[in-house]
Amino acid sequence: MRHLTILVLNLLILAPAGIVVGDGGHASAYDAVPVTDGAVVKGTVTFKGTIPDPKGFELRRYSDRAFCGALSDGDGYRFLKEVNVGQAGGLKDVVLVVEGVQQGKPFTSTDAQVEANVCQFLPFVTVVGDKRQLTVTNRDPVSHDIQGYAYDQTGVDIVLHRPSLKATGTTDTVHLVKGRRVFTMQCGMHPYMQNWGYAIDNPYYAVTDLEGSFTIGDLPAGRYRIKAWHPILGEQEREVTVEPNGTATLDLVFERK
Repeated sequence: MRHLTILVLNLLILAPAGIVVGDGGHASAYDAVPVTDGAVVKGTVTFKGTIPDPKGFELRRYSDRAFCGALSDGDGYRFLKEVNVGQAGGLKDVVLVVEGVQQGKPFTSTDAQVEANVCQFLPFVTVVGDKRQLTVTNRDPVSHDIQGYAYDQTGVDIVLHRPSLKATGTTDTVHLVKGRRVFTMQCGMHPYMQNWGYAIDNPYYAVTDLEGSFTIGDLPAGRYRIKAWHPILGEQEREVTVEPNGTATLDLVFERK
């Protein structure tokens, strides 16, 4: 457990500026209503600068090194790549959310799905819906110790804990308080297994692919604030106005902190 304590302390000290998310209170209720002449917001998120090096972990220090070493560098190290950039500069794993939408298309999000697969959590960034439900499935023949944390300058909360994830997996509620929307999940036995989650309160969101592209559709006409969040590079906000049946283009650039 010592490396978990160290990791949490490092999170508090080194947390990126964009990690504190939310309005500090409960979100307004969202109502599903028919949307006529819905609009679209789409665009591309790109990365500028030198891509941060992945984190290295020496496999011999942790459990199940023979199996988990299947994705090693061949010299006894396993790497965690936290910033993924495509060949054209597109930035993957950016969550874009339309803030403050109180009504619109049905909010049909199901449980967020995460896999433990060859000692990595996939996807690296996931989105949990209004029920805050997260299902983690273990595809590995080894067990994993899953712990989830949400934190800011006021401290750290454990938002989920599953000491022994078996092959059948588990479904848990992510307990977010203090207006927080961001949490990180890790394995206590294999510290290179890490990923991030973002909690949403309406269905107007997207997560960028390796080309950095995103599309948010069926949005009622109006003026909105859109937040773009990356777990390592922070967040940005922009305002857009969409007309009935219209398309607004929003292109963003993130840089290394």
